[in-house]
Amino acid sequence: MRRRELTGDPVVIARRLLGATLSVGEVVVRIVEVEAYGGADDPASHAFRGERVANRTLFGPPGHLYVYLSHGMHSCANVTCGVTGEPGAVLLRAGDVLEGATIVWARRGREDKRGRLAGPGTLCQGLGIDRASDGVDLCDTEAIVRLSLGARTPNETVLEGPRVGISKAVERPWRFRLAT
Repeated sequence: MRRRELTGDPVVIARRLLGATLSVGEVVVRIVEVEAYGGADDPASHAFRGERVANRTLFGPPGHLYVYLSHGMHSCANVTCGVTGEPGAVLLRAGDVLEGATIVWARRGREDKRGRLAGPGTLCQGLGIDRASDGVDLCDTEAIVRLSLGARTPNETVLEGPRVGISKAVERPWRFRLAT
């Protein structure tokens, strides 16, 4: 994975990440749903109110994992895509399990018959990603969490719509998913 492939407009990078694979140890998922988040111009972004200790990764270089805790209990993972000082990120919302299903379903306590980790908290739980993974360099081939861009098949359609689970800037059609 080259850092320049993860640098730029979060909306463009979000579409690019559909079909990518995320690997954590023996577990590999194919990303099938994402949401784009801007910086100072996006009131729904964690970067909107400026840099703090908890969101510092957003303000660093692109290609890193930004992990935050939602509602005090669910880890959610983002791929940073802004240049240093100009934040932007893509929230990873769902993935299809390609490898390590036994590990995933043990972590989840139940199996999804479709083989999908749907929802950002569910995705992180199945992958074993938590706040300790914040800042991991996804472009480092030796990192615990690795990202590889993948190709979509010609029959896969990208659907777009409003982001979910937010209360500000909900009208922006920055949620993208592969129609399956």
